[in-house]
Amino acid sequence: MGQALPLVRQAEVARALRAFLPARALLWEEEDTRPYECDGLTAYRQLPMVVALPETEEQVRRVLETCSAMSIPVVPRGAGTGLSGGALPRGDGVLLSMAKFMRVLRVDARARIAVVQPGVRNAAISEAAAPFDLYYAPDPSSQIACTIGGNVAENSGGVHCLKYGLTVHNVLRVRGFTAAGEPVELGSQAPDAPGYDLLALAIGSEGMLVVVTEVTVKLLPKPQCAKVVMASFDDVEKAGQAVADVIAAGILPAGLEMMDRPATHAVEQFVGAGYDLDAAAILLCESDGTAEEVEHEIARMREVLVRAGATRMSVSRDEAERLRFWSGRKSAFPAVGRISPDYYCMDGTIPRKRLGEVLKFIGAMEKKYGLRCPNVFHAGDGNLHPLILTTRTTPTSCVAPSSSPPKCLRSASRSAARSPASTAWGWRRSTRCACSSGPTSWSCSLP
Repeated sequence: MGQALPLVRQAEVARALRAFLPARALLWEEEDTRPYECDGLTAYRQLPMVVALPETEEQVRRVLETCSAMSIPVVPRGAGTGLSGGALPRGDGVLLSMAKFMRVLRVDARARIAVVQPGVRNAAISEAAAPFDLYYAPDPSSQIACTIGGNVAENSGGVHCLKYGLTVHNVLRVRGFTAAGEPVELGSQAPDAPGYDLLALAIGSEGMLVVVTEVTVKLLPKPQCAKVVMASFDDVEKAGQAVADVIAAGILPAGLEMMDRPATHAVEQFVGAGYDLDAAAILLCESDGTAEEVEHEIARMREVLVRAGATRMSVSRDEAERLRFWSGRKSAFPAVGRISPDYYCMDGTIPRKRLGEVLKFIGAMEKKYGLRCPNVFHAGDGNLHPLILTTRTTPTSCVAPSSSPPKCLRSASRSAARSPASTAWGWRRSTRCACSSGPTSWSCSLP
């Protein structure tokens, strides 16, 4: 009897949605819904009751309106590349895939904006803007696959977020629907909009406030020149202090990333980026602008890095080498996936000056629990990504205890608490990313 009730409910929901969705836009058989059971956080899986793949805004509105009337939870989904569980479905709900909304609607070179549907890939926006020598700045590591709708839901950043900001700083307007199917439009194509800044509230809300059907993004002129300094260090604490020194010197790099030795070894085997495998940690520091600006800033960065203890430095000689340096950092997650069947991607933000201290603590935890933990992160803004390598047989008490966040992030939060300028945002987000006891403790569904 218990099994029959969910099947009856599934049939009711499918029948209600079939009234306006074509057969190709509705899935409910297990073999069809299995690909939607999780996003990039594969530690948590749940088969959705029904998957809806609408093709028009009207269909999105009716899906939400119907599910609201039937008290059925809805979870929106983009490309499913996210590592935070934001697209984890509900077993008693509808997974609303926006994958078919893939059109670049308009590129306005004079206004420097692009209007796109949520299923457009992040990288595809820059590809569409390239003929006008423009590009879209936020560049998550998964930019060749992740969608702008998912970026809006998660407030994605990327290796260039230090200088150019996160999604919230590069989106001007979104259009979509509330959980009840009511149309909403937030923001404006103008530099500012009247009233409360609800656009900033919606970006990063994981689809709980609005299901986005159209996004207007800012486009920037491509820099005339860009170069990357790769600096090697024989100690992770020195590398962490070098990050703080660069910022303290009044330098704002286009990108400032850090990787420790386990991460560089994994990446080098995967893409051959040309990293120094003898270094305890490397920094990737990028400068962009005019050729004169870049040469001046590169010289300043080199001086600071030498004083901080860099043992070796290489500057990209051409665009191909610059892209190769970045390809390693952007391939870090798949590279680690190649050497471990599963891993938890932590995400915590701490004061820059505490980077070395927290990395040393993580190293001690590796020895204590017998777990490997490569580290790759946005060093410029203190955003750590410890990758705890696991298998399905790894005791969860070592990795994600249900009653508290992992100890490495507790250390991060303690470090953050020592600085009055820091916030707990990164730690809270981290706890939700990979430390939940299951979907019941953090639901991304619409009410």
